[in-house]
Amino acid sequence: MNLPKLGSLWMLVAAFFFAIMGVLVKLGAQKFASAELVFYRSLFGLLLIVAVTHYRRLSLRTRLINTHMKRGILGFASLICFFFAISELPLATAITLNYTSPLFLAMAMPFMLHEKPRKILLLAVVLGFIGVTLLLKPSLHMDELIAGVIGLLSGAMAGIVYVHVTQLGRAGEPDWRTVFYFTLVCTIGSGLWMLCYHFTPPDWSDMPLLLGLGASATVAQLALTRAYRTGSPLVVGSLAYSTVVLASLFGILVWQETLSLDRWFAVGLIVLSGIISVCATPRPNKH
Repeated sequence: MNLPKLGSLWMLVAAFFFAIMGVLVKLGAQKFASAELVFYRSLFGLLLIVAVTHYRRLSLRTRLINTHMKRGILGFASLICFFFAISELPLATAITLNYTSPLFLAMAMPFMLHEKPRKILLLAVVLGFIGVTLLLKPSLHMDELIAGVIGLLSGAMAGIVYVHVTQLGRAGEPDWRTVFYFTLVCTIGSGLWMLCYHFTPPDWSDMPLLLGLGASATVAQLALTRAYRTGSPLVVGSLAYSTVVLASLFGILVWQETLSLDRWFAVGLIVLSGIISVCATPRPNKH
């Protein structure tokens, strides 16, 4: 595909569609359980990629099936932990715990990618996380400790998932193939989970929301995968915080939520962390 060579900046595209997905998840959660939303999110992407690859006669065969399965299983487990944390904790707390993923990515890079990140990039990631914390103002009580640990686990697994995505990209795996195996694992896993616990039959009136959920999630996953394949992993991780900024703006537009002055200051910190990470990172070598 002749797409712009944005490198790490593809994460901003992903952030925009992840924010849209978040709005649709919030709307869909009024009727559907978490596992059901994960299923519809994944099924749409799976069917779309199968259709496109069949039409363009692209092969889904891979010599890196083990890495794909690790990425898919860890990604699915992270998603389930994230949704569990959302169900048991205040939303702000759950999201903040999940957005520790860039910190875990930075810790995993020396061991899994054999790269030592520059200190200024670590500063950008920490600055971004401080901004997220100030923006969401999370709180965690002792009676929520187990759910809090599970929420933190979702961020840790997501950080490792992004390392696998980077490895797949550097090994030459195309974006659509990486997303295909992820959506395959999530569709099967969430489908079994949904059938074992609860199934809410969708109405025709639910189709726009569910299709929008699947479409936004698929575009976001493709953009995220391209970001990690063509950009610097830690820069992408830092730019991922922009999802929170965009989600806050959507909250203002859709639910008339307002941000106080200190929260706009937090948004500024998040944006600053992204600018630092982009300016401090040399352009990746052409593959």
